[in-house]
Amino acid sequence: MSSSSGVAKAPRGAQRPAHSTISGMELEECYGPADVSQDPGRPGRYPFTRGVYPNMYRGKTWTMRQFAGFGSAADTNERFKYLLAQGSNGLSTAFDMPTLMGYDADSERAEGEVGREGVAVSTIEDMERLFEGIKLDEITTSMTVNCSASILLAMYLVVGERRGCKRSDMGGTIQNDMFKEFIAQKEWICPPEPSLRIVTDMIEFCTAEVPRWHPVSISGYHIREAGSTAVQELAFTLADGIGYVQAAVERGLDPDEFGPRLSFFFNVHNDFLEEVAKIRAARRLWAKIMRERFGAKTDRACLMRTHAQTSGVSLTAQQPLNNVVRVTVQALAAVMAGVQSLHTNSLDETLALPSEEAVTVALRTQQILAAESGVTNTVDPLGGSYAIEALTERMEAEAQAYIDRIDEMGGIVRAIELGFPQSEIADAAYEFQLATDSKDYVTVGVNGYTMDSQAHDLEILKIDSNLEREQRERVVAFKVARNAAEVKSCLSALRDAARSGANLMPPLLRAVDCGCTVGEVSDIYREEFGVYRDPGTI
Repeated sequence: MSSSSGVAKAPRGAQRPAHSTISGMELEECYGPADVSQDPGRPGRYPFTRGVYPNMYRGKTWTMRQFAGFGSAADTNERFKYLLAQGSNGLSTAFDMPTLMGYDADSERAEGEVGREGVAVSTIEDMERLFEGIKLDEITTSMTVNCSASILLAMYLVVGERRGCKRSDMGGTIQNDMFKEFIAQKEWICPPEPSLRIVTDMIEFCTAEVPRWHPVSISGYHIREAGSTAVQELAFTLADGIGYVQAAVERGLDPDEFGPRLSFFFNVHNDFLEEVAKIRAARRLWAKIMRERFGAKTDRACLMRTHAQTSGVSLTAQQPLNNVVRVTVQALAAVMAGVQSLHTNSLDETLALPSEEAVTVALRTQQILAAESGVTNTVDPLGGSYAIEALTERMEAEAQAYIDRIDEMGGIVRAIELGFPQSEIADAAYEFQLATDSKDYVTVGVNGYTMDSQAHDLEILKIDSNLEREQRERVVAFKVARNAAEVKSCLSALRDAARSGANLMPPLLRAVDCGCTVGEVSDIYREEFGVYRDPGTI
């Protein structure tokens, strides 16, 4: 039976093959030369199946970028410094739900959520506290934020400039992938078209002004967490990337100029071979897309630079120490696939934000792989494996079938409006749940190998109940102390840019510098561009 995507699918609710990947992809008993048709080539050479650099980790180990964010900016700053002291060589910032959705801590919409699942940032002062004592031109920072990404990037750049850093010396990544929000994570302000305009403004601005910054991290992570298969994660992520590149090209930007600053972010799930093949196929597909579809001439524009994070949805509250093993397997898959940076989840993240002890174990997992396992001593050690190469080719073909179907619909924006990727992910999640319920797929400690008592005695992180009140008071005091006339003028200039089609970043930088907040700028977006409503809930 074939789906509308052109990808073969089993009948709904059918039993999974006895020997299949976690996504339900049936595997052969043994693979050989006849199962492989493409030469994987050499690492560092187009189409980069075997890695984006010739010497990979022999030259530089991947960046160990542990995700951190909770409570106040001062709390998270303390965790940042702890992680750096323990050997982390990149920062990764999690923001709380009000910040992610474009509300200040003193908004009634923020009540009960301030600092609960990430750091609360409403003002430029919060951003200054968040990175106090950290040299922003010497460390790279990743920020996981989307619909309010332009505001947080502007704040970060202003903080750096206030400390004497040049924009050209500041490096990092901001997620800023609105398409995957509409598909999977569901955190948005504006509809797809104006959201795409804001992302394109950021690509244009960063290409010219912040050359070491990745203005969008095209993210499959949340697509997979929502229940997609590995092929769907791959296909929808690349389709999103095509949408951003197309918009930038239509703006008049050169793919050889902005292409090298695009980055990707993939989930790494439990199925070792499937995950290695997925990331290898992603590199090959993206290289071909940039060269054959968009005419990129330089190899740098065709390189897929990718961050990876171990799978959150695979972690279990039952027998939580088992999560250390899961994360190790997933991290090893990411390394064997050749990612450029990696976050390893903590064993207690199904229960709470990670404790200091748990996050240390997660970081040590990466360090043990780098220093003790020996897997960094040769480039792409799995390259040439018949099974790996055959799976890579199969994933490439099936992902391309999805991309072709999306093209037939008119592109990713139209596909999202039609609910196509959302529906495909929902079906995949349903099938996986059926497989779990029937024990066709076993999760140790959940539906197999259970124990009479699975209670945990982990000491988990608790957020101080006074934090929200204190943060609200800080925001109110900050607003009172500002120059009200200057704030009004800056917001008016930003509104004019929104209406005229001018690039939003220059007036946005001036706005946050004069004290405009995350919520106030987001309100301009809401008023000028409208608020998106999921067609599935209207």
